[in-house]
Amino acid sequence: MTIDPVALAAALVRIPSVTPDCGAALDLCERLLAEAGFSCTRLPFASAGAEVDNLVATAGAGRPHLVLSGHLDTVPPGDPGRWSVPPFAGEIREGRLFGRGAADMKSGVAAMIAAAIGFLERHPQFPGRLSLFLTGDEEGPAVDGTARILRWATERGLGPDACLVGEPTSVETLGDLAKIGRRGSLTGRLRVLGRQGHTAYPERAENAAHRLVSVLQALLAVRLDEGTPYFPPSSLQIASIDIGNPASNVIPGEASALFNVRFNDRHEGSALERRLRALLDALGIPYELEVTVAAEPFRTAEGPLTEMLAEAIERVTGRRPRFDTSGGTSDARFFAASCPVVEFGLPGPTMHQVDEQVRLADIEGLARIYGLFLERFFLGASAQR
Repeated sequence: MTIDPVALAAALVRIPSVTPDCGAALDLCERLLAEAGFSCTRLPFASAGAEVDNLVATAGAGRPHLVLSGHLDTVPPGDPGRWSVPPFAGEIREGRLFGRGAADMKSGVAAMIAAAIGFLERHPQFPGRLSLFLTGDEEGPAVDGTARILRWATERGLGPDACLVGEPTSVETLGDLAKIGRRGSLTGRLRVLGRQGHTAYPERAENAAHRLVSVLQALLAVRLDEGTPYFPPSSLQIASIDIGNPASNVIPGEASALFNVRFNDRHEGSALERRLRALLDALGIPYELEVTVAAEPFRTAEGPLTEMLAEAIERVTGRRPRFDTSGGTSDARFFAASCPVVEFGLPGPTMHQVDEQVRLADIEGLARIYGLFLERFFLGASAQR
């Protein structure tokens, strides 16, 4: 059974699957994988509100257990009128596939499925277990997606020994970059308190906007660190400032700000929160702070897993990838505590943009890379372990 990764990618783009509505896209993937001999399990979860559908497809048994991880949910397309093609038409023109999710990451999922099915057809008795974890909750809260799938698998003794996440990591050309880690992410919702009053009588009020400016200046003045050998310096960025005061003659009694810290492996989220609160306490300005840590930093050391991937990339593209920890968060963070994880996929300069698109040749090349990686991982596993 041969799967054309370009045709599958186009078919997936034609199925609208804005987070978390991925059922129909998962139906197509499940049908193809089941026909090829994979055992498929649908895992709907709804702990965070709307139900999220997920798919686990497995072939083989025992160890080593490799997981290919991907998501089929997309961000909304925005105004369709701004697109040169309908965002869910899956249109192909001039050697490129256009549509929402083409880069992030339906083409990556299509390449994974094509590679996995091809590998199983060539090696039906391969040593070990190959699984695909496909979710509909990566672009959203990421609560009922990969994190829940991994917990479900681990509870059943099916935790992975290694993972490849198919996020778009390449920058300019296929194979120039793979990722072996990510920074942590902390979001702070800050509310500074004052006393409302008339702008003509400032002595009778305490301007919360002025106080907020002082607080934000203090936060921005802090240099959290100088970076590490594998990560850049941690960065605090103000995302939003909200006063909610339409009247020019009213001194605001409260003011709010939203900020995000991308932090390296010199910090843990809880310790970073304590440091920020200590700074705010020292200012003596009444405040409220709600903190959410979406991810802790992680890094997979370069070794057998990265080398097998690099060899596969080099054979297809003629170049070896650079490994780094750039970018935002991804589902790789959920695997980091239990197994080595590496991310590799298509160039993604248009992901989340109008006219999102990928080169057809890159989809085909990615499927070949994934196929060679599977050959190296499983057929060389016994000798390397």
